[in-house]
Amino acid sequence: MPPRRIGFATAAHCPRLTADDQRAAAVLEARGLEVCPVVWSGEDEPAVDSLVIRSTWDYHQRPDEFRRWLDRVEAKQLPVWNPASVLRWNLDKRYLRELEQAGVRTVPTVWLDRESPPLRELLESHGWDDVVAKPAISASGWRTFRSSRDRAADDEPAFRKLVTDCPAMLQPFIPQVADEGEWSLMFFGGKFSHAVLKHPAPGGFLVQTEHGGRVEAAIPTSTMVQEAEEAVARAPGAVIYGRVDGVREGCRLRLMELELLEPVLFFEYCPLSPHRFADALMDALTLR
Repeated sequence: MPPRRIGFATAAHCPRLTADDQRAAAVLEARGLEVCPVVWSGEDEPAVDSLVIRSTWDYHQRPDEFRRWLDRVEAKQLPVWNPASVLRWNLDKRYLRELEQAGVRTVPTVWLDRESPPLRELLESHGWDDVVAKPAISASGWRTFRSSRDRAADDEPAFRKLVTDCPAMLQPFIPQVADEGEWSLMFFGGKFSHAVLKHPAPGGFLVQTEHGGRVEAAIPTSTMVQEAEEAVARAPGAVIYGRVDGVREGCRLRLMELELLEPVLFFEYCPLSPHRFADALMDALTLR
């Protein structure tokens, strides 16, 4: 019998898989499985036995097209991880409202649309001096900008274009991001694996490496792990992988994002983590 073929869904600009994905693929292939890249926006139908959504890093620029692709994959009854229903829920950051209502500690957020008041008025009404605005469907700092009461008038054209183009969100800038860094806690099969701290470039606020950020391995408090685990458990379905992004407040975690769609999982910072990922996937596919 030929080996099971597992597709790793990726984007057109990384058709041979990212370095992160290659680490996971190597472990799966060492266990006798075949891993092949599947460019989600490509014309070819994926000839695979199951599909893992990994690095579809341009979905936010074409969310409707991405949803239709998920519909087609699901219609073929192809096993998809994380499940398509979870991905649809997670691709729009308005899921944070549900988590907040469920008792998860999140960053205060104002949800925006074309009828939203001027930026300075919003800052004054909420008592915020320093804020971050971004689309509700976004990734990697896309169309994300920082503003303040002093700069609000100058930033109003960019703000108005953002809220006119798409649903968006406004949050106070969290100083811990610049001071300590943003935490990312990785979970596989619902179990904590490892964590990293992501730091913005000096004077910046975006922690992604493409914006000059840097990453280091880190050890969270037990309370942070517990709170992150509870956030993952709030997903509307079982997941094999999840990344919980947030900031530390004392020994506790304040959630910024729950990444269940296409997160970097920082395998290089924990040698056992690709094996934990593989275990969770093979359990889900009943291959062990």
